[in-house]
Amino acid sequence: MVIGNFLEKMAYDWARSEAPEQIKDEYYCATRDVFQARLDGMVSFLLAGKVAEGDAYMLAAIAGEIGNNSFDHNLGSWPDVPGVFFGCDLNGTQAIIVLADRGQGVLKTLKRVKPELENDEEALFTAFHEKLSGRAPESRGNGLKFVREAIEGSKKHLTFISGSAKMELNEKINISRTEAVRGCLAIIAL
Repeated sequence: MVIGNFLEKMAYDWARSEAPEQIKDEYYCATRDVFQARLDGMVSFLLAGKVAEGDAYMLAAIAGEIGNNSFDHNLGSWPDVPGVFFGCDLNGTQAIIVLADRGQGVLKTLKRVKPELENDEEALFTAFHEKLSGRAPESRGNGLKFVREAIEGSKKHLTFISGSAKMELNEKINISRTEAVRGCLAIIAL
């Protein structure tokens, strides 16, 4: 594993670049089964690193929801590179998990079922607050609400970027504009 800041930079550069460089195989999950296997391995890595069992499993649930969304909402319509960047690092008992995709992003996904959304900021707020799924007509949409609830009031922190919107979430939520990424980038910290 590498230090957290290196993971963040690598994922951010990959998610932002016009023509992405190929990322190392150890961070690239081209398919959901590869992602799931690495997610399972992350739990063992965190537990071996002395992260509390409850925190390790909650981090896996949060990362799993975000990573699975990448596959669920881009299936058959990846703009260029399919799959997910996924990395985890520990510094003592402090964990950082980084996920990124070069998918359609939250706004384009949610506009299918809520066409009145006007920008990336509205889409991020909606995704983390409303029971709404971009996989219509399926009645889903609880995943990112679960992520928000798991992080609020805990010692965890989430930075989530989609398009040109950036959300910082810990005890409260703050959404602002940022330099755009092509799909989504999530940084989960304990």
